[in-house]
Amino acid sequence: MAIWQRQPELAQLNDNLRNTIGEVLDIRFEQVDDDSLAASMPVDSRTHQPYGLLHGGASVVLAETVGSTASYLCIDTARYYCVGLEVNANHLRGLRSGRVTAVCRPVHLGRSTHVWDIRLCGEDGKPSCISRLTVAIVPLGENAPRRP
Repeated sequence: MAIWQRQPELAQLNDNLRNTIGEVLDIRFEQVDDDSLAASMPVDSRTHQPYGLLHGGASVVLAETVGSTASYLCIDTARYYCVGLEVNANHLRGLRSGRVTAVCRPVHLGRSTHVWDIRLCGEDGKPSCISRLTVAIVPLGENAPRRP
């Protein structure tokens, strides 16, 4: 059984990245199934740290992008919105080029919080980063942000 409130469409998810850090870093949603969402990002000058390796902060941007989008797809957006509460990352291996892919799966989908396990791998399939994202699910109010 799928975890999504509505069926995710990759084209729409990618359109939602326009005019965001996701567009700047060329993040692309690439795959969705019943309980996971995947996106990738290039490992190049936009995402390198000064020594030519994938910047840990860029990995966290990818992880939070895919995880927060997954939470958004799991909630009733007429009643709630979601915001990142905590993100952590263990950087396991450096990458210098190619694309890094993040696959996000739920650990916990509760009424007020979601917790996501996000695994980043290089093109060779070897893990480069393991991240956990906790997202707060907040009732809509007059000051709530709106997504397109």
